[in-house]
Amino acid sequence: MKNRTIELDTAWLDHLRAEFEQEYMRALSKFLRDEKSLGKPIYPPGPDIFAALNATPLDQVKVVVLGQDPYHGPGQAHGLSFSVPRGVKIPPSLQNIYKELESDLGMPRPNHGHLRAWAKQGVLLLNSVLTVQAGNAGSHQGKGWERFTDAVVNVINQNAQSSVFLLWGAYAQKKGANINQNKHLVLQAPHPSPLSAHRGFLGCRHFSQANAWLQERGRSTIDWQQLDES
Repeated sequence: MKNRTIELDTAWLDHLRAEFEQEYMRALSKFLRDEKSLGKPIYPPGPDIFAALNATPLDQVKVVVLGQDPYHGPGQAHGLSFSVPRGVKIPPSLQNIYKELESDLGMPRPNHGHLRAWAKQGVLLLNSVLTVQAGNAGSHQGKGWERFTDAVVNVINQNAQSSVFLLWGAYAQKKGANINQNKHLVLQAPHPSPLSAHRGFLGCRHFSQANAWLQERGRSTIDWQQLDES
């Protein structure tokens, strides 16, 4: 991946430029090119691979939601963790996120799963792995994306204002293990998947806790109900 071809927010690129020069990123780029040359559809579309970083510039990060892989169904992935475009059926994990928002904040459940309005308010919706082969869940794990997004988390840890990390599930909790908790708030709960949400995600009240903590530090809070942006 050469810098001239990377459409990435300037502040992020300033901190991550060296990653794109690493051998692992060159190998990842070759892997993606080879997969495409074999005719394998890859999600999300190329322009959306870095959508999370472009939607939430570094100096605007207030909350970080760590996911694992993009959705692998047609039309689902668009570069934001847990989010799907309007018109796409709301996935089960996001349904449980909405259920918790309703319980925590009295927020009516939205009729769509497009979370870009959160991203524009400062919620970084970051997956650990940024691409996937269509219909093949987890197919791009271990190809280098995890190292890149570890670097993203480290940039936030060191350079962002005090922020809230929402770590749902063991995978996200492991990825966020080295976050400086003297500077940032780390909230942990089971994953919102239907397989685990009942074990403590439902009832965690992370959304109200995140806003209370931001307010205490003089930062504007997240309007979790604002999901009107297309």
